[in-house]
Amino acid sequence: MGKILVIDDEPSIRTTLGNILEDEGHSVETAGSAEEGLQMYRKGMFDLLMLDVWLPGADGLSLLEQISSRKGAPPVIVISGHGTIETAVRATRLGAYDFLEKPLSLDRVILTVQHALSTRKLRDRVAHLQQNLSLDEVLIGESAPVRKLREQMHAAAPTSSRVLITGENGSGKEVVARTLHRESKRSDEPFIDVNCAAIPEELIESELFGHRKGSFTGAIEDRKGKFELADGGTLFLDEIGDMSLKTQAKVLRVLQEQEFLRIGGQDVIRTDVRVIAATNKNLEKEIEEGRFRQDLYFRVNVVPLQVPPLRDRGDDIVLLARHFLERFAAETGQRPKTLTSDAIDALKRHSWPGNVRELRNLIERLTILVPASEIRARDLDLGSMRSALSPSSVDGLTLRDARDRFEREMIEARLGLHDGNVSKTAESLGLERTHLYRKMSQLGISTDRFRQE
Repeated sequence: MGKILVIDDEPSIRTTLGNILEDEGHSVETAGSAEEGLQMYRKGMFDLLMLDVWLPGADGLSLLEQISSRKGAPPVIVISGHGTIETAVRATRLGAYDFLEKPLSLDRVILTVQHALSTRKLRDRVAHLQQNLSLDEVLIGESAPVRKLREQMHAAAPTSSRVLITGENGSGKEVVARTLHRESKRSDEPFIDVNCAAIPEELIESELFGHRKGSFTGAIEDRKGKFELADGGTLFLDEIGDMSLKTQAKVLRVLQEQEFLRIGGQDVIRTDVRVIAATNKNLEKEIEEGRFRQDLYFRVNVVPLQVPPLRDRGDDIVLLARHFLERFAAETGQRPKTLTSDAIDALKRHSWPGNVRELRNLIERLTILVPASEIRARDLDLGSMRSALSPSSVDGLTLRDARDRFEREMIEARLGLHDGNVSKTAESLGLERTHLYRKMSQLGISTDRFRQE
């Protein structure tokens, strides 16, 4: 079912089309002129327009040209009581989905509307698929932790149960979420992801629920939110632990009632989405410290999945490295490079604080920068990272203390290489900038002295 705008100067046509289309389950609004129609189009979000050629003031084809030129414009069915081949051809060239002559055949109207709405939905799905084609969506590995995780995923995927994925940054939480969607009964519907840590607090509600034009400064047009875009499919709330308490309360209400309002809107919008959430935080600890709602935790943590860090996955490191070598070689038109035995040993010894993302970035860099067909240990630039792990340096320390020391030395070394530039340091470490900032804060690292030096 769709929301349809009928623009025609004949009241009888507007009434007839409105009644017929509403009987088919559609929501219909009508306008009697091009100017009125354009105002209504700008205020509302329509799935389809039915547009008469001959209108008071501006003609329908001029209005068609204005509407079709906008990105993401809905399909437009042009109707006319004085149809000619020339008019039909011009309407098609201006972007019309179809051309119907008066007197209208109601059966043909219904069929054309159905086809136009189906085409719109298919176009939206293709756009989402194209957007996601470049993303890694395969969980690679044969280690015991990965086999266990894969079994849990296969059990959870066919259901509509909510899932909470936990794991360190870069470990592959999004890959798990996409796999769950791909193997679910919703796989033909959209997969919409939201990085809750990357969106400013003042914009997160608009991102999730949408807004009406003029509802706040910068809202220059109506916009659908992620809950609405994901209707029928899956909504992935990445880093949900970084969501504010205020936003958590609103998300909880949507999960409870399956409906919401756009910012500045009055129409209740119902939604049917499967929510998959992910976080690198200990949410139970966040609840104890008052930073996460316990009731929301119980809502999203129906099926818990833990993604193991790369350092606990044994020979998966080599499998992943070879996978990335083949992938980047295909992208650059080269033959895949090989890893020497000393390079493999170095990869296995490394602790991979940036997990799979760090390994992926390293292999991409080596594919580009190493001219030889073989990658050796000295090409990896991991020597400085191993110094913190020497036996004498960790003697008497707990595992947590040793890890903190290693991460501090590694981050400080990279900050020095990049003159205190956090963005470049994060990229070289294979981390998100926000995660590196949090890690630096935890370890008491400041960029001031690096900039001075």
